Amino acid sequence: MRVVAYSIKSFEKEPLAIANHKKHDITLISNSLSPKTASYAEGKEAVIVFNEDELSEDVINRLAELGVKYIATRSTSVIHIDHDAAEKHNIKIANVSANSLMGVAEIGLPLALAKETILNLDKWQKGGI
Repeated sequence: MRVVAYSIKSFEKEPLAIANHKKHDITLISNSLSPKTASYAEGKEAVIVFNEDELSEDVINRLAELGVKYIATRSTSVIHIDHDAAEKHNIKIANVSANSLMGVAEIGLPLALAKETILNLDKWQKGGI
């Protein structure tokens, strides 16, 4: 799956690469998702975001125009995503399960978040979620 990951911090790059195992073609960018940066999703099937990224109706409309079908957030929260706009465009949303982070030490959090995010991409690619 072709993916762009927004708001990537330097400490997240290695865990995402490890979790991905070269299964998905992921472009990592440090810019947050906004109306100005949505164009980076051109030609991508999915975007990976964080809870600080803007996923307003305008941004989701733009992502839909660019062909994005999936939004995976590297957080347990999805309140930053306009669900009505995503549903209107049949864009699927997945977040990290809070249960998957139970008992994870802070040092292991980036890898745990990355693994769950990649797992969501894997499920979409196989037709799940």
